[in-house]
Amino acid sequence: MAQTVLVTGSSGFVGRHLVAALAGAGYKVRAASRSPGAVGFGDNVAAVRLPNLAERINWDPLLVDVEYVVHLAGVAHRGAAVSEEMYDRINHVAVADLATAAAKAGLARLIFISSIGSQSGPSAEHVLSEADEPCPTTGYGRSKLAAEIALRACGVPHTILRPVLMYGPNAPGNMGMLVRLAAAPWPLPLRALTGRRSLLAIDNLISAIEFAMKSPATRNESYVIADLDALTLPEIVGVLRAAIARSPRLFPFPQWLLANALRMIGQGDLWQRLGGSLIVNPAKLIAAGWRPAVDTREGLTAMMRSGEAR
Repeated sequence: MAQTVLVTGSSGFVGRHLVAALAGAGYKVRAASRSPGAVGFGDNVAAVRLPNLAERINWDPLLVDVEYVVHLAGVAHRGAAVSEEMYDRINHVAVADLATAAAKAGLARLIFISSIGSQSGPSAEHVLSEADEPCPTTGYGRSKLAAEIALRACGVPHTILRPVLMYGPNAPGNMGMLVRLAAAPWPLPLRALTGRRSLLAIDNLISAIEFAMKSPATRNESYVIADLDALTLPEIVGVLRAAIARSPRLFPFPQWLLANALRMIGQGDLWQRLGGSLIVNPAKLIAAGWRPAVDTREGLTAMMRSGEAR
């Protein structure tokens, strides 16, 4: 008999890909989102409404006959539009309540998709691993770390994944912005940027989730997760433009001048993401038995060539 997986945040970037992959692998999926009719899913998928996570909710009805939960739902980076309190209520308190209900229901595993932001700011001077003391620098990161702590304390079998910036068809946020910039014809002042960034293919994250659901080695463990390669921003843009048969068209611009310009308009954090390095070592998850199937350059090329990416 097929096992049932509850996926919260099923209408989002990761959720839509994950639901399709789990259904294709033979699981029954309970796809929970605030707008369950917004995304059409096929066989083995039941779309259900996810209550407002800003309020205290009863998770029990959603957990009936569920063996696994993958918790994706939450509020992401929206700058000053989201208060510290709101981040905490949605990304921490709701997870703590879910974990308590899941422990009572006797789930086989709760997979919590946290963020590298729970461990680090937008850049780091050394390669990050699970051995580093978490030092989040934003309300978003602090709420994710608080959720991790609450999850570990509740007693439900769990696995915590801390992904870096993800990419794949129709990627949102910073990756979507990069795709649009690469698709544009004009030159970009990025050639002098030397910071290296780890990225994560959506398919690599999904394979890690499926691996964590079944692997005894991942029970009650936390992992940073990324592709094996870390690229500079000029390399990323070069790969994206090469995918659509364009030259990189990058020119140098003094880093200090770009940094000062961004700080003057209140975008110092963006400079850290553009100019700084954030390299993650997924050796712990690899040692547990996971292998990233998608190569970064090949994955970026496939994303750029997909209809959704342009």
